[in-house]
Amino acid sequence: MAGGWGSTFANDWLKLLLQATAIANVADNAATSPITNIEYALHTASPSGGNQTTSEAAYPSYARAVVARTSGGHSVSGATAALVALTSFPASTGSPSETETHFSAGKDHTGTGKIFFWGTLTPNITVNAAGITPQITTATMLTLGT
Repeated sequence: MAGGWGSTFANDWLKLLLQATAIANVADNAATSPITNIEYALHTASPSGGNQTTSEAAYPSYARAVVARTSGGHSVSGATAALVALTSFPASTGSPSETETHFSAGKDHTGTGKIFFWGTLTPNITVNAAGITPQITTATMLTLGT
């Protein structure tokens, strides 16, 4: 069956996931302990079908980047979501030879966290020396097909 998202619902779904905004009569954020952040990870290959550790970056001092699950962390409009601000990962403290080609967003700061969505980094980020600080820009967007 071919299809897509209803445009209004796609926008509402992104707001629920990224801004903790309820969808009236469908879903809310009133769980006992809802997540308050979205955790972004970098990957050296596509994490499709995996989890946040699939091909995850491993340069010295790497850690996932935290973005608030609010309208201050993500903007949502027309079934498209974007970061509100530049999202930086820790600077490399060594001399690895690693190219980050993808990113993912999930709920866990460490471990095998479930991926909510992932995408390709264009341009790729080469981490090959100490002091390089990988970043995802506000131009990185997620659009649900409507």
